[in-house]
Amino acid sequence: MQSTFAIDLRLKRELVPDFGVYPFSLPTIRHLETLAFHPKVTYFVGENGSGKSTLLEAIAVALGFNAEGGSRNFRFGTRASHSPLSEYLRIAKGVRRPRDGFFLRAESFFNVATEIERLDREGGGGPPIIRSYGGRSLHEQSHGESFMALLMNRFGGDGIYLLDEPEAALSPQRQLAALARLHALVQAGSQFIVATHSPILMAYPEATIYRCSRDGLEAVDYYDTDHYRVTHDFLRNPQRMLDVLFAPDAED
Repeated sequence: MQSTFAIDLRLKRELVPDFGVYPFSLPTIRHLETLAFHPKVTYFVGENGSGKSTLLEAIAVALGFNAEGGSRNFRFGTRASHSPLSEYLRIAKGVRRPRDGFFLRAESFFNVATEIERLDREGGGGPPIIRSYGGRSLHEQSHGESFMALLMNRFGGDGIYLLDEPEAALSPQRQLAALARLHALVQAGSQFIVATHSPILMAYPEATIYRCSRDGLEAVDYYDTDHYRVTHDFLRNPQRMLDVLFAPDAED
């Protein structure tokens, strides 16, 4: 584990002012004590509002990343909306330091792309930043294309990467391509912490999957996730599922 960038985290519960207020009132946080990271890939999964993105954001900020995303060099802010949770986390780190790192937030990646263009307009004596992202403006690509440009060009390996719902703009085929790229980066010494709804992305072998629920965080097997079960049941017999969903008393 000493070769891992992030080993585990601990919530400094003794400093939490009130477990009855957000974000400490979220079950994922309220029951949190210590959480171990997988040396390769750790997933946070759960329903909308379960707290997985809030936790991932706090981990990213605690590791020195900008709350809206980007590398550790990004310090822009369009709206102060992140929670104070990062101030109450203690992250144990391995002796090896990452050579690269990035925090990807699907909902604010547009802001990252805008910041890249602003920095390149101002100049700084070095090569344009956009070269590290494939050389083409991220705003001139579709959301999915810009995500893949980030994965394929900006992520260089031997780094720690935090991804918040990266599947948001990706087709199933692109999700498979992203999974292959993730594996290549893991082989190159990288560590990933990912919040996702995608049963494709969370299928990475040997990854640790934490389910965020009203009972807090628990490690689960891939085949026991709701994401796998619901998708599997639907694809196995779509018509049966549709008949159930569209039945007159379905809402009951």
